[in-house]
Amino acid sequence: MRSIVIDDDFTAWRAASLKALAEGLAPESIEWRVEQPPELRQGQTLFDYGESSENDMITPATVAVHVSKELGALIHDCALHCEPQRWAFLYKVLWRWQQGDRSVASPADEDGAQLYRMAKSVRRAKHDMIAYVRFRQQAQSSRPPEYIAWYEPEHDVLAWAAEHFAQRMGRSSWMITTPRGAAFWDGQQLHLERRHALPGEHRVDTEDEAEALWLAYYRSTFNPARLNETALEQHMPVRFWKGLPEGHLIPAMISEAKSGARRLAQASGVGELGGKSIPVEAEVAQPVRESPSSLDACRRCDLWRNATQAVGSSGPGEARIMLIGEQPGDQEDLSGQPFVGPAGQLLDMAIKRAGLSRERLYLTNAVKHFKWELRGKRRLHKTPGQREVEACSYWLERELETVRPTVIVTLGATALNALLREKASLRDYIDKPFEMAGSVGIATYHPSFALRQPNDAARDKILDEISNALERARELAESALPEIPNPTSKKLRQ
Repeated sequence: MRSIVIDDDFTAWRAASLKALAEGLAPESIEWRVEQPPELRQGQTLFDYGESSENDMITPATVAVHVSKELGALIHDCALHCEPQRWAFLYKVLWRWQQGDRSVASPADEDGAQLYRMAKSVRRAKHDMIAYVRFRQQAQSSRPPEYIAWYEPEHDVLAWAAEHFAQRMGRSSWMITTPRGAAFWDGQQLHLERRHALPGEHRVDTEDEAEALWLAYYRSTFNPARLNETALEQHMPVRFWKGLPEGHLIPAMISEAKSGARRLAQASGVGELGGKSIPVEAEVAQPVRESPSSLDACRRCDLWRNATQAVGSSGPGEARIMLIGEQPGDQEDLSGQPFVGPAGQLLDMAIKRAGLSRERLYLTNAVKHFKWELRGKRRLHKTPGQREVEACSYWLERELETVRPTVIVTLGATALNALLREKASLRDYIDKPFEMAGSVGIATYHPSFALRQPNDAARDKILDEISNALERARELAESALPEIPNPTSKKLRQ
């Protein structure tokens, strides 16, 4: 019996296996033992493991082993399984393949079936970790990480998941701790620490505004009339609830649904069933109701039902330039601030190019609630209808009367139509200032239109158009309000 000692990782096992195959060691003649180091050396990146330590009796000669792409993927996944004897089992699979026994890669084979079961379990654990890790923001501190998460994976998938989050969280520093170790991202490099964490060692109990917003959003999307406990527990197993901030809400919401909330939700839904359509003007169909006292209390249209919150404006009340967009997007809906998503980042670039400062501009939208449709797990933007634009005109008129800007820049066709209170073509107003209620209006594209362009050149062209419109607005705002020669038309003839 030959004893081979390795570090508990795939790289060390692979090196030792190739040397064992070169010596022709059969699986039953090897005793695999794991020597886990307490932690990686300081400064090592996630995949920079040390040299494996194997028995000195193994010769340095190795053999080339060529496995299929499918078998290679199965072995890589099984290497992350929590089964203590996985290295011996994987060597057995590799030995059989090297001996020409291709049936080992078939799920009909005994070893092949076990291989597929282990790989399936690991892949499920990968999916679960991506789905159920919840970061919490630390209290204001100059020391990283900014965000911390605690998670208990079923298998050793921390390294894989950490690389996933590093690619998606930009330069925000974070740490994910598990019972077997931790992954740390400092904004540029990924580090892995292998050790057993103490219970509660990295838990964060400080208040987190983003978490409170997420809980409010989660409550608002729960529909007791469509509750299916079996499906809920299949998609979100109970064992993960303790690590989720929304986990403590679920039992109470299920209990409320069983005790009457489901029947109430169904009854209210019956009243919303469609009947015979009768053509009628939207203004006539609207019931007489008191004006809302605040934007959060607005119920002038139905968009509030599926939105997390109303999104107001930002900027000084005495701003000389007002920018009007279409509606808040997904990130604006969650944060409560206008133009903070991808389109807002492009708008910031255009503002800077035009020599303006965002802090001196008044930013708002024609529609104050996010209108969306579900595609898979994503909320995708849906263009608001004329009735919704008309309902929100109440708030836009109040903003115009309060701010009284010198120049109004409309971003996109919806904003232009909301300002004019009539259907208009954006193309007819590009580069053609017009008079509007004592102000000068300038129409340009919405930054999201640049995001939808097929290539960088087309996107930069749209961004230049927006920058030029903002620069024109700055020039008009810095000078006296110009005279509009044609009072019978809103459009300035040039």
